[in-house]
Amino acid sequence: MSETYPAPASDHDADETDEIDLVTAVNQTLDQEMARNDSVRLMGYDIGPIGGVYRATEGLLEEYGNERVIDTPLSENGIIGTAVGMAMAGERVVPEIQFMGFSYPAFGQIMYALVKMYDRTGGDIEVPLTVRMAYGGGVKALEYHQESTEAYYLHTPGIRVVCPSTPYQAKGLLTASIRHDDPVLFMEPKKIYRGGSQPVPTEEYTLPLDAARLVREGEDVTVLTWGAMVRHAVAASETVDADVEVVDIRSLSPLDVETILESVKKTGRCVVVHEARRTLGLGAELSALVNEYALDRLKAPVKRATGYDVHFPSHDIEDDYLPDEERAQYAIEAVMNYEF
Repeated sequence: MSETYPAPASDHDADETDEIDLVTAVNQTLDQEMARNDSVRLMGYDIGPIGGVYRATEGLLEEYGNERVIDTPLSENGIIGTAVGMAMAGERVVPEIQFMGFSYPAFGQIMYALVKMYDRTGGDIEVPLTVRMAYGGGVKALEYHQESTEAYYLHTPGIRVVCPSTPYQAKGLLTASIRHDDPVLFMEPKKIYRGGSQPVPTEEYTLPLDAARLVREGEDVTVLTWGAMVRHAVAASETVDADVEVVDIRSLSPLDVETILESVKKTGRCVVVHEARRTLGLGAELSALVNEYALDRLKAPVKRATGYDVHFPSHDIEDDYLPDEERAQYAIEAVMNYEF
């Protein structure tokens, strides 16, 4: 589904913008940050001569050379382990993991080294490292190429988890991630890499790494979502007989608890839409959060529209697995029609 996003609200009135898609926003951000700071280095399989499997690093090897754009062997464990060591030595490293399902061989390096180094050294060693990771389905890829298993990382202290839903969000959040001294997992929804464009400032800018985004204001029900699911939530909100508020979580860890609860307390109803499997997905935590701190405001139980508790399916039934506008609409209608 291709679309043109609305012009984003901005704290700065940019004199110059480009109409670009999300993957181009990623590419431009990497280019600007490498030009700005010589310590920024990229690492990953196929990121050099071919510019990455999605061309997110296209042209950067020619611009910055192979000491700053490091095309690695196919070893996620080696990529992350090496990147951690480089970051400890003062580099600002941006490793790419082609697909979220490929991150599992690197799980030990992430859990033992990346997320614990600051704590285990009493704050003496910072690890300014941003792991770019394409996630999610919708592109008819093979197994391990379609995963949305962010819950593994949300359960882990010591790493921020960020997910953009538009080109404007991608540039601002990725810039902030690269400049941050904490490790960041930057989830890129590959379904919408080229799924829409919008005006994005050509100048540098950052967006907060700990704040949700109000996409659509409403009074009747709050929809909490992120990444590629935001567009489905917005589309569903325009077809139901309800005044729907859509909140793009954006920062999955840490959560913007204040914005989430403020919205749910106002509307009295809550729907969570996410692509990941249902059991122990972030929707479960959000539901618990709402029940713990806003139960007295609820007019209906929290409803989740999610992926199913199965392995990501083959091409012919992939569309049946993925949440979409129709399933988001059903969830909204369910909470609107609920009676205690």
